[in-house]
Amino acid sequence: MTIRETDLPGIGKKFQVTTRGGDKLVIVVHDDGRRECYHFDPENPDDTVSIVTLDDDEARMVAAIIGGMTYKPRALETIEVALDDLIIEWYRVEPEYKCVGKTIGELNVRQISGATIIAIVGKQQSKQINPGPDVVIKAEATLIVAGERGQQKLFKNIMMNGCE
Repeated sequence: MTIRETDLPGIGKKFQVTTRGGDKLVIVVHDDGRRECYHFDPENPDDTVSIVTLDDDEARMVAAIIGGMTYKPRALETIEVALDDLIIEWYRVEPEYKCVGKTIGELNVRQISGATIIAIVGKQQSKQINPGPDVVIKAEATLIVAGERGQQKLFKNIMMNGCE
């Protein structure tokens, strides 16, 4: 499989995927969260066979389905998965959230909720993987958080209301 990524200034990013079977798929991720998926004719790679447009929530659900997070194919049932209840969520930090300007340590995220911030993506697409307790939460950042469903709910409450 081959994946080519291209910046589309003022629009977003374009990903061109060529599968091992020869299928060509182009996905355009718009800055507003929309995704456009184009499937091309294998016989004539310049002709589009189908186009699907998804909003952000729809795209995440399709990604979860394709990634096997909502259904485990029978062929994979023999693989032991220790993290069955683990959910990874993406949270956009709104400017009015009480967590803005506070460090991860000040918020006691892991101690209060049990969830773990595994990455932070800033406004300029800067990335921090496995951020430490001294990292300050900034408005409009996206937090990638791992935890079980109840932990995710507690985490979202901490983001919105602080650790009170």
